[in-house]
Amino acid sequence: MSGATASPHGFTAVRGRGYRSEQVDEYAEALSADRDAAWERAARLTVLARRMDEEVARLREVATRLAPQNYETLGDRARRLFELGEQEAAAVREGAREEARQLVDGARASAAGVRESARAHAEAVRADADERARQRLLAAHAEADETLGAARCEAQEERGEALAALREMRQRTSGMLAEQDKERAERWAETEREEAAREAALDAHHDEAVARAEAELSEAERTFAAAEDSARDLEEEAHARAAELVARAREHADAAEAETDRLLRMHAGQRDDALAHIDRVHTSLTAWAGRAAAE
Repeated sequence: MSGATASPHGFTAVRGRGYRSEQVDEYAEALSADRDAAWERAARLTVLARRMDEEVARLREVATRLAPQNYETLGDRARRLFELGEQEAAAVREGAREEARQLVDGARASAAGVRESARAHAEAVRADADERARQRLLAAHAEADETLGAARCEAQEERGEALAALREMRQRTSGMLAEQDKERAERWAETEREEAAREAALDAHHDEAVARAEAELSEAERTFAAAEDSARDLEEEAHARAAELVARAREHADAAEAETDRLLRMHAGQRDDALAHIDRVHTSLTAWAGRAAAE
């Protein structure tokens, strides 16, 4: 019976030691790679948010250089656009960061939980199968030893009785004629043949008990093989669940990134409109100031 069986999904169950450590490490590394990819997307979102902060800071600096202009000078529409752009940029940045953190944490926790549950259940099934096989084997050996011991005791008792009878017969017939000695010798030979037959029967009974114990051991090994098959099924289910969780995490992260790109494009358009309006107001004020100076 083989000591290890291979799963179609990559893990190898090893009797008495659990899964092969190098394959569990490879699976953990794959999950870590997915986690790192999620962190990388979160980093990109953070960079975009930082760029928005820098752009807002630049716009603020431009606005300060237009003194004594203020929000009232620019008009209500420009002021509302500018404030709305700042608020939405902050909301998008914080939402992207929070969603990226939640996706990474959720994928990491789910993968670790599935892997630990599969490992614990497989270990429990394997330990139960080992214990049942050991108990059956011990019971079979105990029964065989008990049967053999009883048979040996019985044979020894019968042999002792036969030898006692022979000794008694020798004492009674010590003075008989040679014919009686011949008859006694024949009886002795018959007794030895019977004793040999009893020993042969005892050996056959012992062989039968050993064969029965070996049959029960084979049954215990088949039971253990069935338990290993059950552990492999649980392992495959856990692997499929982990893959599903990672796929969902990837979908959520891609959706968050796409939404962030859309909002950034929208805010970029609004920013351009605000800058164009500021330029027009500045031009108008400059022209008005020039006319006022000329007058």
